Amino acid sequence: MSARWLTPVAVVVLATFIAVGFVGVDRYGTNYWLYRGFPPPHDPAFVTQRGSVEHISVASQALGGRSQQVYVYLPPGYASHPAKRYPVLYLLHGFPGRPLAFLLTVRMGVVEDALVAEHQAQPLILVMPFGSTGTFTDKEWANGLGPSEGWRTFVSRDVVRAIDANYRTIASRTARGIGGLSEGGYGAINIALHAPKEFSLVESWSGYEVAVHNHSIFGRQLAGLAPNTPLDGLRVSASMLRRLHTYFWVYTGKDDSLRRENRAFASELTAAGIPHTYLELRGGHNWALWRGMAWRSYLVASRRLSHA
Repeated sequence: MSARWLTPVAVVVLATFIAVGFVGVDRYGTNYWLYRGFPPPHDPAFVTQRGSVEHISVASQALGGRSQQVYVYLPPGYASHPAKRYPVLYLLHGFPGRPLAFLLTVRMGVVEDALVAEHQAQPLILVMPFGSTGTFTDKEWANGLGPSEGWRTFVSRDVVRAIDANYRTIASRTARGIGGLSEGGYGAINIALHAPKEFSLVESWSGYEVAVHNHSIFGRQLAGLAPNTPLDGLRVSASMLRRLHTYFWVYTGKDDSLRRENRAFASELTAAGIPHTYLELRGGHNWALWRGMAWRSYLVASRRLSHA
């Protein structure tokens, strides 16, 4: 029907219908990006004390003085126990990704609140840095060959120092763990191999151990590739990791194309005599697996990291 045959009222109704439709599509897209098709996180009814989120900026010398967003989840009871200190679990997002995915999609805050309320786990401070200059800009959590591209050092030095200076942490490697999903899992392993004195626990959720061939990060001739490939670099760090009793907790989906890399890395850990757990689980490389395993990931950190 031509618009010139519509009455003014009909035009208004049609315009409203279209506008509402666009709003609905936009809202659906936003909700999907935040929650990946899952319902928004919500604490169970038995939780009476909840954790809280803080958003800070960390100025990083490794990034040429650039300030980066960091989200901090303070455990239940943090404010009401001013003398208590806590272990810290650093969580690295994947690509493309944002740090809040750990709270909005994986529900790590809800998991912590529930496990602490049921006395199944000790409380942790969760630290979630933003590891890029944009959501769709890949940095791999690695030290690139370009100037001010020390993303690995940003985490292991600058973020760790800032968190220990501003929060009641147990400032010791025995109370400090690092983990991540997908690219963040790779980043966690790679950072731990280069900074073994910083973290006693390393968790990789569907990560990988062979650096991607990204020329913008590792150089035109990929000179930075070998130093950032954990599958090869483990042997260099093995004696230090054994001496420090670093523990690796690695899982992957049975339908994940990266499963062979993870299996090979687990074999290298075994050969090197480094304590670890390796799991192959039903599922692929997706949010359903990471969300479903969040409780177990938290429990591992709670039990492995030392407490005051």
